[in-house]
Parts: sequence; structure tokens; C-alpha cells
Amino acid sequence: GHNGLVCAAYLAKAGQSVLVLEASDVPGGLASTREFHPGFSASVAHTASHFSSKVLADLNLPSHGLNLKNTPLPLIGLGLGGEHVQIRNGEVQGADSEDAAQYQKYSAQLSRFARALAPFWMKTMPRIGNNSAGELLTFAQLGLKLRLLGKEDMQEFMRVATLPMRDLMDENFDSDLLKAALTWDGVAGARLAPRSPNNSVFALLYQLFDEAADKHVIPAGGLAGLIDALVAAAESVGAEVRCNSPVARVSIQGDESGLRATGVELANGELIEAARVVSSADPQRTFLQLVGAQNLEIEFSNRIKRLRCEGLVAKLHLALSDLPQFSGLDRPDGRMIVASSMDSIEFAFDDAKYGECSELPVMECVIPTLQEPSLAPAGQHVLSANVMYVPARLKGGWNEEAKSALTARLLDQLEQYAPGLKGLVLHAELLTPDDLERTHNVTGGHWHHTEFSIDQLLMMRPT
Repeated sequence: GHNGLVCAAYLAKAGQSVLVLEASDVPGGLASTREFHPGFSASVAHTASHFSSKVLADLNLPSHGLNLKNTPLPLIGLGLGGEHVQIRNGEVQGADSEDAAQYQKYSAQLSRFARALAPFWMKTMPRIGNNSAGELLTFAQLGLKLRLLGKEDMQEFMRVATLPMRDLMDENFDSDLLKAALTWDGVAGARLAPRSPNNSVFALLYQLFDEAADKHVIPAGGLAGLIDALVAAAESVGAEVRCNSPVARVSIQGDESGLRATGVELANGELIEAARVVSSADPQRTFLQLVGAQNLEIEFSNRIKRLRCEGLVAKLHLALSDLPQFSGLDRPDGRMIVASSMDSIEFAFDDAKYGECSELPVMECVIPTLQEPSLAPAGQHVLSANVMYVPARLKGGWNEEAKSALTARLLDQLEQYAPGLKGLVLHAELLTPDDLERTHNVTGGHWHHTEFSIDQLLMMRPT
């Protein structure tokens, strides 16, 4: 995945001898690009978003072919009657003047709060208790950053950072479509809904911390453009990338001084020795399967087992014979949110809590071929959708019948916004969280490897 490739490039740049072992036939993980229908390609991650500008500069990715100069995708809240709300270039369109003006204040406030936290997303935050002088200094710096906000802003930060998204939206806006669209980025990829407490606003602040990277962009070449640049950056400083090399286990040896990792064993039985082993697999897969609970302290193992890792996002890929026409849009060139209100998001989440899929799914749709035509044959298009609140463990289990039923429901939902879309579909692929777990080796099919929530972040990280 992109995180593993970034890590490999930094280590090789620092003089380490680095071998990257990738289980799949191509690098990239959830950002890898694959042909899902003859001539049509897509990736599970359909935009490059929140990619660190520091990493971009440190690894000099533009020199390795990365081109992020395509226009950032606007956020579009789709209305059933063709009356949409859009956020383009930092301006709200389609809402009343009060909401448009309030958005400027709301955006500026969140940006101030995000900048106060910015230095600490790039650090390993220490746990609280028995801290060294250096760790205490990190806490002091965090306190100072917040204090420099001023008394009123610091108090407001402490209040806003723990609000459910619903309360934050209701405090600021009147438009149901605008509130639903803005809520999306706080809950996307997580086991959260608008009423869920104390996590989603924190997720928004993380996305805003790097203003240069706070955009959703289709790179030149699609997501493959980003992955190719990361591979090239790693290889340029001596790292070796080997695909089709699934790791079966981490080799552990012990003596009177304790246990240590000495390398890995591949699925084909090959043993590779190493002074250090770095895993970019998720924590549960890394420790409970590759390392093995028998090699870990009981308390540590229990912390890992308690990580919440159930994914709730499915991926829909459509191969289309032509560009779909969304009612009320001249050009469907943004991140189009299919959710009429915060209630529609909440109700879809309620169904997923009980292992069911909503009758009215909510999703984010992108047509990447509008910016990168090479992903489909000439004149044809790909629609890529993140479908929220699709349980990894469906009541009754996932099978082809269940997937076909959900696919039909999604197409019916899209048809309401883009009449005639179903007639353009050459092929539809649905990847449930269960599929993502099996194909990409991520526990629960969770985007973020574990739930992105305040009790599992920064100084609250379980390990």
C-alpha cells in the first residue's frame, strides 16, 4: 500500500537496505489500479486525498512522475429534483446566502483548529504516564499550540472537537443537502453516523491539517500515477519491491535475553533474514497472525484483539458506454454525495448496526474518466462509488445473490439522479468489505486498518 511504500522510501533514503514484499501481483494495496472489465480500470481508493505535502517534498515525487495538477474535485450534494448544493473553490453554490456566508466562517474556524494540531499528526504521540523529558515536551508543545489559539478559540476547540457531526451542522447551517454533504467527510470509512459522539469532527480536523493536501484529486494516470511514483521513489534510493510474495509469518527467535524478529517466511516456504521487520498490514493481521499471540505479552495481545476493525464501506465500479447525465448538472465532475439529509445517513447506519443493508443506500460517486480518460475506452466512462454502511458481516452471509440484490438497489438509487444510467451499464462490480478483506488482506475490510476514533488516536493509541 501507499503507506508501506512511503515507509520503504524513507528507510532506503536513510541508508537502510530495504526489501518490500507485496502479496499481490501489483503494488498499491487499496490504491492499486486493476482492470475490472475489459478496457475499464479502477482502484478502491478513487481519489488522492490528504496526501502529505511533506512526504511529497521529502521524496520528490513529482520528479518520479507524480502529477497532481488536475483540478480538485468539488463536493456536490445531489438533490433529487436537480437542485444541488456544491462547494467549488471554497464557495457554496445552490444554498441560500446565509448558509453560503456561514460556510466561510465555519471553514475558517475548522482550519484554525486543524493548524493547531498540525505538527502532532507527524509525530509519534507518547502515551500518558511515566513520560520522558522529551515526551513531556511534546505534550507541552501541544498545550502551547492550543493556548495560542486564545481563550475563546481554545474553549471553542475543546467543545467542537467532541461534538457529533449532527450538532456541528445544525449549529451552522439550514440546508439539509449541505449538511449531509459536509457530514460525509467526517463519517466516511468509519463506524460513525451524524449522531455518533466525539470522533467525526476529529476526523475532519485531520483532513484539514495540511492545507496543501486538503483536496481530492485524480492524479494523471489515475491512482496508479501515485503508486508508480512511490515505487520509483523507493527504488531510486535502493529499495527493492517484490510482488507475488505473500508473507506467511514473521520469524521469531528467542534466547535468555528475550524474543526478536529475525526475518519472514513467505507462503512458498522461502526464508528471508532481516535485522528489522516493518509491517504495513493492519495491527490484528500483523500481531495475531504473522507474529502470533504466542510470541506476545497477554496484555498487549488483548489490546490488539479489542481494536475495532469492522469495515462498513463497499465499492461499486460501473463500466459505462457513455457519460451519464445527472439532472441539474452540466458536467458530473465532482464528488457527488447521494444522501438527501443527515437522517438518510443515520438510517443507513442503523441498518448496518444490525447486519443489514439499507433500502436507501448512501454513497459518494466519482467519474474519474472525466479527468483521466485512459481508465476506459475512448468515449466510455467509469463510475466509482464508495457505498457507506455495508456491513462486513451481513446477516445471513455474503453470497452472489446478496451482492446482486445490493447492486440492483444501488443502480435504482443512481437512476433517480441520472435517468438513463442503467441503460449505459456494460458491467457492474461490487466489492463488499468481506471482499476487500479477502482480496487486500485488511481485517474486516476496514479502510483505515482500525477505527479512526478519538480513543484510538494520538496519545490514546492502544499500543
